[in-house]
Amino acid sequence: MILKLSIVAFLTVAAIAQCRADCQIADAGLEEAVLENPRLRGPANSQSVRDLRSLRDAAFTLQSYGRHDDCERLLGNIRELLAGPPMGNLGDNDEEAADKQIAAREPKLQRGGAEQGRRGRKDAKPLMRIDELAPGLRADQIIGMEVRSSDDKIVGEVRNIVFGTKDRRDYAIVASGGFFTPGKDSIVVPIQSLKVSQERVSFFLPISKETMTKVPLMPDQDYKWLSDKKWRARNDAISGICASGRRRPK
Repeated sequence: MILKLSIVAFLTVAAIAQCRADCQIADAGLEEAVLENPRLRGPANSQSVRDLRSLRDAAFTLQSYGRHDDCERLLGNIRELLAGPPMGNLGDNDEEAADKQIAAREPKLQRGGAEQGRRGRKDAKPLMRIDELAPGLRADQIIGMEVRSSDDKIVGEVRNIVFGTKDRRDYAIVASGGFFTPGKDSIVVPIQSLKVSQERVSFFLPISKETMTKVPLMPDQDYKWLSDKKWRARNDAISGICASGRRRPK
């Protein structure tokens, strides 16, 4: 009896020790810090908060692969960033150096592979409108999906989506690089203008790669353009969306 109790006690202690050894992501207190810290809630630090949340998501990934030590080290970095000076004051402020780093991060080949796609093949299936899909696409399936022109050349990938505008127009923010750099190389595309491959791996714009030169870049990273009806009307018209928000008849 004593031996059995000893074994049970040993296993219990071992289980508790294992739980403590696991990476406790909630202990980083990221969302609590954002809620309690007015500085983090301010618009000037919105990108910093997104970066912190990206680090937290990376910690979840490490945890799922059993890399608990690496996960805990990453959480330590999150805690240090939260406790330290404003993140905008950290690092190198050399814009040219930053541009070079962003360029180095961009993939040499986009996820769709070659510049030219496979729409010209005889066995290519017809494209579908998003509202024709059943079941529909989740937000996490839309973000990151590659975007191609009507002549099947790579344009970029979806980096963000905007839902719930007053005029019921939803948008995909398409960036040409591997990282989302708003206002520099991102365009705003009405979601209803997009078509999708039946394999659900690519979106297709209603315009050619050559016409892409006429598409304006997203003017600001604070999404103030959402309130600029004239800018949106001009932008949406290029994708065949009328001022009423409906597709232009062909």
